[in-house]
Amino acid sequence: MKKILAVLLAAVLVLALAACGGKPSDEAKDFKAGFIFLHDENSTYDLNFINAAKQACENLGVTPILKTNIDESNDCYEAAADLVDSGCGLVFADSFGHESFMIQAAKEFPDVQFCHATGTRAHTENLANYHNAFASIYEGRYLAGVAAGLKLNQMIEEGKITAEEAKIGYVGAWTYAEVISGYTSFYLGAKSICPTATMEVQFTGSWYDETAEKEAATLLINDKCVLISQHADSMGAPTACEKAGVPNISYNGSTVSACPNTFIVSSRIDWTPYMEYVIKAAMEGTEIDTDWTGTLATGSVALTDVNEAAAAPGTVEKIEEVKAGLEDGSIHVFDTAAFTKDGAKLDSYMADVDTDEAYTPDTEVIADGYFHESEYRSAPYFDLRIDGITLLNEKY
Repeated sequence: MKKILAVLLAAVLVLALAACGGKPSDEAKDFKAGFIFLHDENSTYDLNFINAAKQACENLGVTPILKTNIDESNDCYEAAADLVDSGCGLVFADSFGHESFMIQAAKEFPDVQFCHATGTRAHTENLANYHNAFASIYEGRYLAGVAAGLKLNQMIEEGKITAEEAKIGYVGAWTYAEVISGYTSFYLGAKSICPTATMEVQFTGSWYDETAEKEAATLLINDKCVLISQHADSMGAPTACEKAGVPNISYNGSTVSACPNTFIVSSRIDWTPYMEYVIKAAMEGTEIDTDWTGTLATGSVALTDVNEAAAAPGTVEKIEEVKAGLEDGSIHVFDTAAFTKDGAKLDSYMADVDTDEAYTPDTEVIADGYFHESEYRSAPYFDLRIDGITLLNEKY
């Protein structure tokens, strides 16, 4: 139902713009939307949000006010309050650690809409003006994993590695559900194509630390990982791969210009559909979903162009085939037949969906043969440590 509503909303938006000749209304010209970003354009994560915010505001004829390099601290609350004082009718923040400060601002300014990406608390806070959003990016990572599996198979067929040497390295930021869901879906995509694939994960303890990410990638390469991916936001891992000649799957945008010989593809969330939806709703005073999940169908989960100079032959076609399976429901990323935990197949799992301080499991999330990720809230809650993936360290 969420998918259908989102598609219908997008269609209504297009028709509305067409009806007025694509020109912004007087209401839009007077509306201001404020955006809070953890870093600036140098972070691939934040750049992805910045581009979406600018595009959505341009599409709607709305004035954007952007604040960059806002820490996950009281600086976020102060930035939000300043945006309200500047006349913003909607304030958006892009980082998990911004959430408590956005909730504080939402309580203080009930007439302004506050939207937050990657958060977990909107569905339990019960604030009419506070909203969470995420996307089923695990589907995009699975598709990127398919490209990785094809590359591993090519390396095996060409005699560059043996089947037993098909080890992936993954640079992660933090050891919690969002990252665990991401690297697991990527691994399962790769394993669906290359059954002998294994993975090692090295955490940095930071979303953006180019030196740490480069060092983590180098450690993994030295540990005989033959392909590297990441859930961290700098160019550290991709440039380490380019230097070492190791294939790389990046995140949040293409790195082909800097890494033409090793970049294969990147998955990302396209936040433009959500930005347009919430800005338009805030302008018109209509209800905003408390917890919104973008999908492949809404155009929120996207892949960059495949770099065919580095990818295995047939990668584009295989990605399209698997994408069709994800969209029609014949393929599920977390199909419980595709993985084991401690040697056993799972038919039940209680996840922490209604997050509390103790992270108490509260919701059964396995049904119909698969783990239902991002259906009971938008932010990921897949935190299983499955067989085939080794964590070299942990960071909380």
